[in-house]
Amino acid sequence: MKNLIIINGPNLNLLGKREPNIYGSLTFTEFLEKIKGKYITASIDYFQSNIEGEIIDKLQEVGFSYDGIILNAAAYTHTSVGIGDAIKAIDTPVVEVHISNTFGREEFRHQSYVSPNARGVILGFGLQSYELAIQSFLE
Repeated sequence: MKNLIIINGPNLNLLGKREPNIYGSLTFTEFLEKIKGKYITASIDYFQSNIEGEIIDKLQEVGFSYDGIILNAAAYTHTSVGIGDAIKAIDTPVVEVHISNTFGREEFRHQSYVSPNARGVILGFGLQSYELAIQSFLE
């Protein structure tokens, strides 16, 4: 069994309420229950924080013991050198995910401090982006 963790950054706790035209109407808790039932060959943990340092702490905590990290650093993707450095410092591979196509949004969202140190990047497929990341660790 693969031990995976999904780490979500700021404002993703508002999924289901926040801009449903971009992010959909499903809460992340509802989505998480669905994927845990679907991917029974994986143990999927979850962490969300609006605080950059807490995300870095979690990456360091799990970055030497898990089989994979699925990270949606949200707005910190485009601003946090610290999160990028944390990914570079750990052993566990990270797949960067985004619900929206960040390249179809504001120009500042075209820069990622996560991507250079990630195993891969999946974006623009809604919540399915997370499932694609899970599948990448299971195949």
